[in-house]
Amino acid sequence: MTNKTMLTTLLLMATTTIHAQDLTAVQAPDFCFDEMTYSPQQTVFKLFAPNDAKCVVKVGKKKIKMTKAGDCLWTATVKGNQKGQYYTFDTGRGETPGVFAKAVGVNGRQAMIIDLRDTDPAGWESDRRPVVKSPADLVIYEMHHRDFSIARSDAKHPGKFLALTEPWAISHLQRLGVNAVHILPSYDFGSVDETRLDVPQYNWGYDPVNYNVPEGSYSTDPTRPEVRIREFKQMVQALHKAGISVILDVVYNHTYDIDHSNFQRTFPDYYYRKNGDGTYSNGSGCGNETASERPMMRRFMKESVKYWVQEYHIDGFRFDLMGVHDIETMNEIRQMLDAIDPTIVMYGEGWSAGSCAYPQEKLAMKAHVNRMPGIAAFSDEIRDALRGPFDNDTKPGILGGAANMEESVKFGIVGAISHPQVDMAKVNYSKTAWTQEPTQMISYVSCHDDMCLVDRLKASIPRLSKDELIRLDLLAQTAVFTSQGVPFMLCGEELLRDKKGVHNSYESPDSINHLDWQNLQRYPQVFEYYRNLIQLRKHHPAFRLGNADLVRKHLEFLDAPKQVVAFRLKNYAGRDDWRNIIVILNASRQAQPVSIPSGKYTKVCSDGVISEQGLGKLNGKQVTVAPQSALILHD
Repeated sequence: MTNKTMLTTLLLMATTTIHAQDLTAVQAPDFCFDEMTYSPQQTVFKLFAPNDAKCVVKVGKKKIKMTKAGDCLWTATVKGNQKGQYYTFDTGRGETPGVFAKAVGVNGRQAMIIDLRDTDPAGWESDRRPVVKSPADLVIYEMHHRDFSIARSDAKHPGKFLALTEPWAISHLQRLGVNAVHILPSYDFGSVDETRLDVPQYNWGYDPVNYNVPEGSYSTDPTRPEVRIREFKQMVQALHKAGISVILDVVYNHTYDIDHSNFQRTFPDYYYRKNGDGTYSNGSGCGNETASERPMMRRFMKESVKYWVQEYHIDGFRFDLMGVHDIETMNEIRQMLDAIDPTIVMYGEGWSAGSCAYPQEKLAMKAHVNRMPGIAAFSDEIRDALRGPFDNDTKPGILGGAANMEESVKFGIVGAISHPQVDMAKVNYSKTAWTQEPTQMISYVSCHDDMCLVDRLKASIPRLSKDELIRLDLLAQTAVFTSQGVPFMLCGEELLRDKKGVHNSYESPDSINHLDWQNLQRYPQVFEYYRNLIQLRKHHPAFRLGNADLVRKHLEFLDAPKQVVAFRLKNYAGRDDWRNIIVILNASRQAQPVSIPSGKYTKVCSDGVISEQGLGKLNGKQVTVAPQSALILHD
């Protein structure tokens, strides 16, 4: 046993009669964690903490001893109007704002007593989430607040929540056609010092401190707790008015650290998993992993998700390293959201970053998505088949000439369902279908993790010309947006974004991560292709059937040469206006002939150009597809 483990064990024994091996027996009390109930007459505090702790709440300059009121339940009441006062709890391990603080001061070290209604912007009570009939109708745009706006010359609030309320930002998103923004972690995180915002600092934010409060560095004044809350709501409100949903990236699988975490300071070791030898399990790859299966951690996740929905009107959640969490917890969150609004979307990474101290068969891994109805996961099959494997930046996918990737692309095209024309023995990773419905698969080729698409193509394909780079970039996204899964793109891909070849830019400076808005003028054809591709998907329900049986009925693959994937959406699929739609994706460097059902067709996508009005007619039963491009036809 290490010295650190011995110290942790001694501290635990000193503060509670509940031994470490009995923590799983602790039952959830009727209240939630740390509750602060404000009224002008008094403020009532409740705390979930060990029975033998010595609990104190500090309000302003006053220290009030908390009284034990039940098993692991502590309370205190402070008379008078305490609004505007800071408070912390102390159970003997250091001051903490508690695990469920709703307003905090600079760097999140103290909570504040506020009336949340004071933080509502004008018209907040009439804010409504955009109507989304099916997840297949979503077009998800993943963004980091700072990346998106920091280098925009006309941004009034660069790098802030409020940047997404500005006309230029709303206009760009609407012109592009996305209808959902997935914002990288926007809760209070630990890696940016909010007292030194004049000094360049950057982080993605996957280091949670206070899960239920917006991050202060994205507000105009992190020293005033109400400002970050109001500005976050203004951002949501502006996006909703524009018809754009807001998806929050949530990181419940680990905390910034253990010893200083609010979880550990209120109830030592309860919220974390341990290995058999007493060391902390590290399925997150960040030094710890939370125990979602324990009643109060499960309740914390559920209440936190519900709070973001009800207080901030959030429309969906992306779960970081969802494979660390247990299946039962994820299903309970989905059921809770269904009772509020079944259109609220849930998806996550169907993997962990290391082994977890919990049975693999009970974890919310990609392979278990078919046991989690209404929850989606990212498809690394189509991602890596297109651009190459995650663990080798220089190894290409089908876009760079890799052989035998066609079946993996097909698996992504159908939305990871079982399909009679997909030979699972030839799929790169999964050997059985892992979704019940195509809407349980997130289709993508790049995200904040790993290289962005441009950098990956450059790294894996030698001597790549700019023309070839653009052709392959557009082809990759055509595969994503004509798939039956839920399409997802990284912010800035429509600008031919690069990050100077940096694989993991989580703390790289703005010079690496910022969007180069000049690319709108340099490569206008790229933005136009993305915009028209998104509109093509939106206007034609054949591309978003949203039902496995309909996909099997209407989507058939056509015989095609190597490096080519071809399919037909037949018989007015999804009640489409077009009777038959043929999509051919040619990744080879040569023009390729492909046999198609005989007919009279209109071309709507050819050689890097999309026009739903038509790019020409053709008759017959064979077409030739230009190198490294897509051809889309209809009759």
